[in-house]
Amino acid sequence: MISAASINEVNNRADIVEIIGQFVRLKKRGSNYIGNCPFHVEKTPSFSVSATKGIYKCFGCGKAGNTVTFVQEHEKLTYPEAIRWLADYYKITLEETVQSPEKIQQHQAEESLRIINETAAKYFHAALTETEEGRAIGLSYFKHRGFRNEIIERFLLGYNSENESDFYHYAQQQGYQTELLEKAGLIKFRNEKYYDTYRGRVIFPIQNMTGRVLGFGARILKKNDKAPKYINTSENELYIKSRVLYGMYQSRKAIAKEDECFLVEGYTDVISLHQGGVENVLASSGTSLTEDQLRLIGQLTKNLTILYDGDAAGIKAALRGLDMALSQSFNVKLVLLPVGEDPDSFIQNKGATAFHEYVKANKQDIINFRLEVGLRDVGNDPIAKSKLINEIAESISKIDKAEDFSLQHYYIKETTRRLDLDEAAMVNLVNKYIRERLAQEQRQQQKTPIPPPETIATDDALLPSLDNKRKEEEQEWELIRVLILHGTKPMEGYDSVAAFLYDHTDPELFENKMAKNLFDDYFITLHTNRSHLDTAYFAHHHDKAVQSVMISLLYKNDEISPNWKNNYGIDTLHGEDQYINEVESALSYFELKQLIKMQEELTQHLVRETDVKKIALLQSTFLELRKKEKEIVKKHGTTVYKILKKQ
Repeated sequence: MISAASINEVNNRADIVEIIGQFVRLKKRGSNYIGNCPFHVEKTPSFSVSATKGIYKCFGCGKAGNTVTFVQEHEKLTYPEAIRWLADYYKITLEETVQSPEKIQQHQAEESLRIINETAAKYFHAALTETEEGRAIGLSYFKHRGFRNEIIERFLLGYNSENESDFYHYAQQQGYQTELLEKAGLIKFRNEKYYDTYRGRVIFPIQNMTGRVLGFGARILKKNDKAPKYINTSENELYIKSRVLYGMYQSRKAIAKEDECFLVEGYTDVISLHQGGVENVLASSGTSLTEDQLRLIGQLTKNLTILYDGDAAGIKAALRGLDMALSQSFNVKLVLLPVGEDPDSFIQNKGATAFHEYVKANKQDIINFRLEVGLRDVGNDPIAKSKLINEIAESISKIDKAEDFSLQHYYIKETTRRLDLDEAAMVNLVNKYIRERLAQEQRQQQKTPIPPPETIATDDALLPSLDNKRKEEEQEWELIRVLILHGTKPMEGYDSVAAFLYDHTDPELFENKMAKNLFDDYFITLHTNRSHLDTAYFAHHHDKAVQSVMISLLYKNDEISPNWKNNYGIDTLHGEDQYINEVESALSYFELKQLIKMQEELTQHLVRETDVKKIALLQSTFLELRKKEKEIVKKHGTTVYKILKKQ
């Protein structure tokens, strides 16, 4: 187990902007940072990171959390794994209690595939660099390809012996279960025995953004007509080919810095380009681009340049995934390399300068590239030309008309010019595909079954039938938010805002149990330890439900209409300048609620009372309460008043 002190050290050291910036291209906006959400596909950035509060929130999909939960969610790690990842990043030595053999075995089971892959990668790398067979066969191959030692280290390249089961025996000695080794794709069972899957091959570990090994690609070196040249890890919980891009760990910083990603086909293309000084490059490993792969790239840049070596079949296969890139607002360019060249050979023969010059001179947008390749194949065949026109019209229809109208219009004009078509007819054809896509999406939505109310996982406070209850609880949560953000600040007549709120708030008026508990916790801590609970306490709260609610609460939108600033001189709804207004406004709900409660009690007394003098006193008190009620409503508005009166 990781000690609480170590967890606190990790939480205190972790810079949320620095960590999330490893995976998402962030831009500063006001006091926060924004970017495209890494948890769902979006065109307009709605993912916000607060450096001061140490939290993030997506206003599109609702995901929210702190540095640890981001690493957990993004890298699919457990809480201890995320703490260890951050500790490793910041070079923090974790204090852990001594574990029994049973605990160690349990921990190994939890890490399972991840640990096995890390072990295998280190084993294959050592086999390449430290064994006689590895140096003579595997290392010689890489040296022949021109790879220097530092590049071999950077990509953790390896080798698996030709002996049938060297790695399997090593893994057994390390205590790894055969079932897990087989699940990881590292061994296979045939002819009543287990043997190494990658025997006699050089190894390319496939890593995610953080460097964790997801799987392997392996190339055979000896000629064997019965065996495929390249093999990859079979898909499992970690390795899903459609979600993986080779070189992501080594290239992510350069892609973000250059604001452009070069996409190639093979492992050696990525490695050679890195060695030649071109580091903003990834490989799709021969597959069409998928939505998940584009999401990964889109976290770093929206500028995608794809390099092809001229193979017609490969080009056509790759083009199928590019419509998806257009629909996600990528700026897609394509470069056709000279005949007989691939990225690997081109960079090694001509160098980085010539590479960049050639790319710059030969970049084409996706539509013009498709026209060039298509016209070459179509010739004078009218049927083939009609098919090409429809394919290009369908591609153009994928461009978001609202966001990229001028780009769509440009492509329509360019296509009609190159294919000698009527522009109006092309516009109609593009619109036809747009209508068909929208209709298909609508049909898909109608097919999606709506679960009955009792199966919807939601809090009762969010159900429409209890809308007023939800609004009432929002007022309670607003007081909690104000208490946490401004509790330590001065308030006239009191030591702090917290003391003011404690003196003026009746906790029994809370309807929401969680909000009441947090209110009580705050003041128990304050009175016991003489310390205030801050945003970090709630951002890393042990109760995930509390953590989720509080992060969303602390991430209230601070932006205000320009008209308010111009007309009233108010720059923000919340924050340092307006905190006294916030405190008084939040408290007004409880003051009004108390007044209404007292009025109801007085009304009940009036109904029962028969003494004339007492009736007069009760009526006088009632009028005084109504006067205070009107003063509060006049100062803070009628919204809260209406919520309370509807009960």
